[in-house]
Amino acid sequence: MKFKLIYPKWEKLDRQTPFILPPHGPVVFAAALPDYVEVDFIDENIQEIDFDQPADFVGISVMLSAQIKRAWEVADKFRKKKIKVIFGGIATMLHAEETQNHADCVFLGEAEGRMEQVFSDFKNGRLQKVYNYMQDFPSIESAGTARRDILDREKYNYRGVQMVDLVHASRGCRFNCYPCCVNFLGGRNFRPRPLDKVVEEMTSIDNNRLFLVDNSLAQDKNWEIQLFKEMIPLKKKWCCHPIENDDTVLDLAAQAGAWFVYQTVFDTSDFIRNRIKRYHDYGIAVEGSILLGLDYHSEDYIKRMVDFLFEIELDMAEFTVLTPFPHTKTYDDLHNAERIFSYDWNDYTSGKVVFQPKMLTPEELQSLYYYAWDKFYEEEPSNYKMFKLLKKVMDKEKADGTYKPRVRQPLKQERKF
Repeated sequence: MKFKLIYPKWEKLDRQTPFILPPHGPVVFAAALPDYVEVDFIDENIQEIDFDQPADFVGISVMLSAQIKRAWEVADKFRKKKIKVIFGGIATMLHAEETQNHADCVFLGEAEGRMEQVFSDFKNGRLQKVYNYMQDFPSIESAGTARRDILDREKYNYRGVQMVDLVHASRGCRFNCYPCCVNFLGGRNFRPRPLDKVVEEMTSIDNNRLFLVDNSLAQDKNWEIQLFKEMIPLKKKWCCHPIENDDTVLDLAAQAGAWFVYQTVFDTSDFIRNRIKRYHDYGIAVEGSILLGLDYHSEDYIKRMVDFLFEIELDMAEFTVLTPFPHTKTYDDLHNAERIFSYDWNDYTSGKVVFQPKMLTPEELQSLYYYAWDKFYEEEPSNYKMFKLLKKVMDKEKADGTYKPRVRQPLKQERKF
């Protein structure tokens, strides 16, 4: 069976360095497909979709709300050709009801152990409109090694530098952050994968640079310690979301190749100051995630926040605007207060103001968003700061003998950046 799996394009954040990472959802989904399914994967961010190419069945994997309307357009084109379309992924779960208007089938939940039935139903003309496995999670042991063979890997580099490959060591999250929908998607229980399977998958990846996409590694200290101990012999270099603020954990993370972390910088407190210093003490760089537009954010507060980032010597920063994604408390609060003025999902890039802030006008918040990006990268542009991070990881790779020279690209391709 020829199955065309599509990952739709979307609008990237303004001011962000224009690199593209290989997607995680589609390769994890592909690993759950029956053996007889022949996968033709198209990442529309780096490839064009050939709507005339033969396919028995089309799947659309959607991670972001900003992708969903493009996903509907793609689905509508295939359905006009009488080709059935199945949707899955995070944004499908967030926009399930609307998506049913553009799909022959909507799959909700995690795919492991469920695809044999779905594809059997398709072959026998019994494809259901909705397969709903939300909160009915398969055994975490069933999550196998992702199918990275479906990727056109050579296209995932930035100016000839190999980008990270994405991998996960756990699912679910015990935290309940205000703007986050992970609890709805993956549940409140932390579900770690067996360490031998995690190590097996990491070993199989022909790339020394990884991104552990777990919501947070700081969920179970003992598990974290064992994970990093198992990773040390791999000599991989990796980034992730927060790590436990503990000497033993941080030391092991550094030994295991921790390159940098994405750490939320939510205020200008000594807690945050010390948190960043602790990472730096262990040679781990930090890219701060700074959310703008909370109810206590004034112009002075946001400008003070940006100044604080220089004080703590943050290595990089990514600024986003509070965005009320469906199935979050943020959405419920702002929707119920009638403060959301745009429900156009194309605007939900996390870089556009779609609601009425409490202490600012929408225009003022949008202007401060651009101010934050421009001010932080005024002296050193984002691509230069990224180069410094890459230089650090290359130095570490050279020290342990894992460095691979950059891949030279034709001049024509380099000029695109």
